[in-house]
Amino acid sequence: MGSTLDVPLHVKYIQSLGENKDDLVYHLTAHLRMNAVYWGLTALCIMKQKDALNREDMIDFVMSCWDDEAGGFGAHPDHDAHLLSTLSAIQILTIQGALNRLDKPRVAKFILSLQQDSGVFAGDQFGEIDTRFLYCAVNALSLLGHLQELDVEKTVRYIRRCRNFDGGFGAREGAESHSSQVFVCVAALAILDRLDEVDQDTLGWWLSERQLPNGGLNGRPEKLEDVCYSFWVLSAMSILNKIPWINADKLTSFILSAQDPDGGIADRPGNQPDVFHTLFGVAGLSLLGYPGLDDLDPVYCMPASLIESMGLRKEWMALPRRTSA
Repeated sequence: MGSTLDVPLHVKYIQSLGENKDDLVYHLTAHLRMNAVYWGLTALCIMKQKDALNREDMIDFVMSCWDDEAGGFGAHPDHDAHLLSTLSAIQILTIQGALNRLDKPRVAKFILSLQQDSGVFAGDQFGEIDTRFLYCAVNALSLLGHLQELDVEKTVRYIRRCRNFDGGFGAREGAESHSSQVFVCVAALAILDRLDEVDQDTLGWWLSERQLPNGGLNGRPEKLEDVCYSFWVLSAMSILNKIPWINADKLTSFILSAQDPDGGIADRPGNQPDVFHTLFGVAGLSLLGYPGLDDLDPVYCMPASLIESMGLRKEWMALPRRTSA
């Protein structure tokens, strides 16, 4: 669809999500609800349409997902607390200027309780481990102002053990490199001021090799292109100051081609759109300097101006904002 980003159409698409609560898909995706609110809000912020969703309704929903027994947030009311939904809740409240609604020390205690002896974090009380959860913990503690309570050396030691010969990182020790895991590990190291742990040239090469002839990026060798990697790959390259190592024009064209005529962005052209790919498509365009968008901080995946105002900005570089498409 088209060669330009249709902002009004995508705003309307995001506003329409969740309107039909009788839709089976709405209930099948309850486990992603908190994440989806964060994805939609952040996409709107990048498109300079933050107020397109009702602030108070959003804050009320977030607080309705509080798990008082655990001290964190579930994905939906009456769901158990999880690091994924807890980070999204903190990000939403931060963007909406409502972090004062939280008992920050208690949330920090919940997060820190999930760190394992190895240094990795479990997502919840049931024990699944993943470098994604480690990043969620580091990001959330930073936003809460409680990062000083983290055992940094133990955390970095685990990330180091997940580094592979190709410069990339996996979901856990011994797992193959994957673009999304590269992002979470590189961004966590950036927050912790430990990018010295990254073989930056080797990883920059591996990330640039993710671009396919059609301009899209994949998550690992021999896989299909997917719009979401426009963020996972570009964010890591932005932190490493290596975005010029890919063809920005071809990637921009690929993202724009995945827009749906009814609004939203899909994983690739012709597929059904969703709010996940809508955010990460728009996020990729922001990092590529697409005109008319706000700057996105690639470390926190939040509005850059907000992160800077909190004194949390790390070194990263996106492409200059263009004045015309």
